[in-house]
Amino acid sequence: MEAMILAAGAGTRLRPFTDRMPKALVPVRGRPLLAHVMDRLVAAGVTRIIVNTCHHAERIAAFLERHTPPGVEIALSREPDGPYDTGGGLLAAAPLFRRDGPFLLHNVDVLSRIPLDLLLAAHRAAGERGDGRLLATLGVQGRGAERQLLFDDEGLMGWEHQGRDGVVRESQRVREPVGEVRRWSFSGIQVVEPAIFELCERTGRFSIRTLYLDLAQQGHRIQPLDVSAYEWLDVGTPERLAEAEAQMA
Repeated sequence: MEAMILAAGAGTRLRPFTDRMPKALVPVRGRPLLAHVMDRLVAAGVTRIIVNTCHHAERIAAFLERHTPPGVEIALSREPDGPYDTGGGLLAAAPLFRRDGPFLLHNVDVLSRIPLDLLLAAHRAAGERGDGRLLATLGVQGRGAERQLLFDDEGLMGWEHQGRDGVVRESQRVREPVGEVRRWSFSGIQVVEPAIFELCERTGRFSIRTLYLDLAQQGHRIQPLDVSAYEWLDVGTPERLAEAEAQMA
């Protein structure tokens, strides 16, 4: 099985740590974020990992040469004029995928105990009983983040940015809702069908959220899986890094 780790971001929120190293190599409990994520993917059965790089790309490549897990193949997707954001980075890596089944897509700065095999099983089960429209299964949580994805009975249908005062600052709905609208925070962990590469009409720099909303508007299904019960941390700031050091033992 294949996976991709999104590791090309500059990590500006993690400064000063990322002034001298890529975000992917920032250590948590003595090991880089990249190593923690690779361990989780390999434990889930992944044998081939694509890693996109931009800032300090040579340092990530050197680390992978020395620390690739046994039996795992690594492919680098370089973004020399990037980064291309999460959606653009995925599409830029399209030629590197073998496309022999669904793959895991994982942000490098996310540490969690979300069972990846649970996410994979839910995706495969939904695909088997579905109508062929399923393109991705997103791990979501009820964290109440300011930016949330909107889902209804058919899957993803929008997003909104709600301030701490409860006022909606920005929102987008790509179709009329079917049934109840539910708000979920995205975990940065997902299972994706390789058919997504043939369906995307965008190029350049764009987010994975934008890509998913494009596809939802076209009638494809992006489904949520509630993983609120599992520990999750976005290691995006020095404060969250300190929290990860304390919690992710």
